[in-house]
Amino acid sequence: MNRLSKESSPYLLQHAQNPVDWYPWGDEALQKAREENKPILVSIGYSACHWCHVMERESFEDPAIADIMNAHFVNIKVDREERPDLDHIYMDAVQAMTGSGGWPLNVFLTPDGKPFYGGTYFPPGKAFNRPSWQELLLSIRETFKVKRDEVEEQSNYLLKHLAGSNRLGSHPQDGDEPAHLAFSKENLQTIAANILATADKLQGGFGHAPKFPQTFTIQWLLRDFYFTRNESSYKQACLSLDKMIRGGIYDQVGGGFSRYATDNEWLVPHFEKMLYDNALLVTVICEAYQLGGQAQYAHAVRQTLDFVKRECLSGEGGFYAALDADSEGVEGKFYVWDLSEIGEVLGRDARLFCAYYGVTEKGNWEDKNILHIKKPIDLFAKEQQQDPGELLLLFNDCLARLLERRNSRIRPQLDDKILLGWNALMISAYCKAYAALGVEEYKELAVRAMDFIWDRFRGEGIYYFYHSYKNEAAKFPAFLDDYACLIAALINLQEITGDANYLLKARDITSWVLLHFSEADGGYFYFTHEDQRDVILRKRELYDGAVPSGNSIMAMNLHYLAIVFDEPEWRERAVSNCLKLADLIALYPGSFGIWATQLQAMAYGMNEVVILGKNSAKTHIEFLRHFVPFRVYQSASAENTKFPLLRNKPIPEEVLIFLCRDYSCQNPVAEVHDLVPLLETVNKF
Repeated sequence: MNRLSKESSPYLLQHAQNPVDWYPWGDEALQKAREENKPILVSIGYSACHWCHVMERESFEDPAIADIMNAHFVNIKVDREERPDLDHIYMDAVQAMTGSGGWPLNVFLTPDGKPFYGGTYFPPGKAFNRPSWQELLLSIRETFKVKRDEVEEQSNYLLKHLAGSNRLGSHPQDGDEPAHLAFSKENLQTIAANILATADKLQGGFGHAPKFPQTFTIQWLLRDFYFTRNESSYKQACLSLDKMIRGGIYDQVGGGFSRYATDNEWLVPHFEKMLYDNALLVTVICEAYQLGGQAQYAHAVRQTLDFVKRECLSGEGGFYAALDADSEGVEGKFYVWDLSEIGEVLGRDARLFCAYYGVTEKGNWEDKNILHIKKPIDLFAKEQQQDPGELLLLFNDCLARLLERRNSRIRPQLDDKILLGWNALMISAYCKAYAALGVEEYKELAVRAMDFIWDRFRGEGIYYFYHSYKNEAAKFPAFLDDYACLIAALINLQEITGDANYLLKARDITSWVLLHFSEADGGYFYFTHEDQRDVILRKRELYDGAVPSGNSIMAMNLHYLAIVFDEPEWRERAVSNCLKLADLIALYPGSFGIWATQLQAMAYGMNEVVILGKNSAKTHIEFLRHFVPFRVYQSASAENTKFPLLRNKPIPEEVLIFLCRDYSCQNPVAEVHDLVPLLETVNKF
């Protein structure tokens, strides 16, 4: 057992029995590199990563390779989900050097922590136009020994490049448009055109394989349709969701989505299931359901949240991070099927089931079957001369039987650490699901998870939070993403519960973030707390990737809370940060998805909706079920003078609904159906 045996990260523990003398990131390893004047190997991955497992089996478990690594390098293993700050820095470095990135990420550093070479997966023998891992190690050792000056020069140049790229958005680009143009109808049309230019209009999604869900882009299109009735936007958003829900990226048996598809048709997933993907997809599917009412969207939300509760919910109320792609050392083995096994489980029901879910003797992936749906149930039922409702009942029963059989298999490893930001995203997803579907349990689970976070993730000082929790201990200072998503979750909880205390917490945490994460000029936010000292660069993250950037979520939070608490400086900061990126947002909306949505919000303006009344619970639930983007929403059944929108408004026995802009309210109405035409009027440019 090496030093990783004392860690709590499932990923680090996977490597605890390697013959490599792994260190966790920390002073001990960094000091050893300086004292012995050795290069550092930082190998970064995560527990659900298939190619991380492959490289471990091929290289890190090989005693001969381990001898080379131990003799000539200080070897550090990093869980990217525990230390996303390190992952961001060294991923940027590798992308700058090679033009690509991924995991496992293997980076070589000078003894003072500056990167000078790196890559991703390296095979045990020369292949894929890559050297073998052993060849690379020996080459790096020789270069570091013989050409040390060149190594230092390369590392200094690379660090300078990273610092320069870290200034993205610091100043308006040449030709930046003023606010009235950036937030114009024409600019939104440009964004829509640029999004749709990348759209796969046959299979859904955007771009080519590998295909990621790109939930932020789908959300943008749904909002575009809401305001403009642009059918192209709505069609592409729904096509993307439909193809994913019917595809192999969606677990037809147990619910939940894998991280991405390796093909254009969404059939073959990379089988790991990440908490954040499922949170983000539940959120956007709920919005699509609110907008169009498709039954399959409600079913996908329910089934996915059943999966989350069954397989990701801890006894304390938080949510675990991920499920591995592999089981028994084989990718996807837990999820795929033989025709014979399905026949054994389903008996005479197997024929129809296999026809609907594309199961054959030959299989559709490595001689096995990934369940997927080729055509909508109505069309399939017509072809089979069956009633679609009865078929759905039959298939749901079949899926339940297959799930029971699957539960007897050896399960993929669970990454049972609990991450603050990802849990906050899931809380928001449960809030959205409660709003869309009205299932009381969803609200209860969201409240319970927030109580758990508030109890277990806070450190010294009421607003100092930690990033990761496991074995009844929290560690690593929380990052900007954690705080930003936590604030957003508090806002969403207030909307579904009516408990204004969530907004007070959101305000106070926002003030804390402004104090400890802001740039000196009060512009964007750094990824790390000002007191963190173990990184070579204090990065800012602006791109929206698989998860939203902390800066884009903070812009949305500031915009929302500025109205709730009448803090005009917060709104000005959100507007300024959005404007500095406006040109890039318009050109590359797929890389700035949340920013693009925030630009929409600023273009259309924020409605302020207030529901008051001692007997307003039914109206509150009815309003939540409507898709109404870009609004601040508060409700109250008793007087409350802490909030500008609630101040000086009567609390009637029944219900009053106020629609306001800039605190100027129209005459109240009593029914949600009377509010809808008012919204349509004020939402026009």
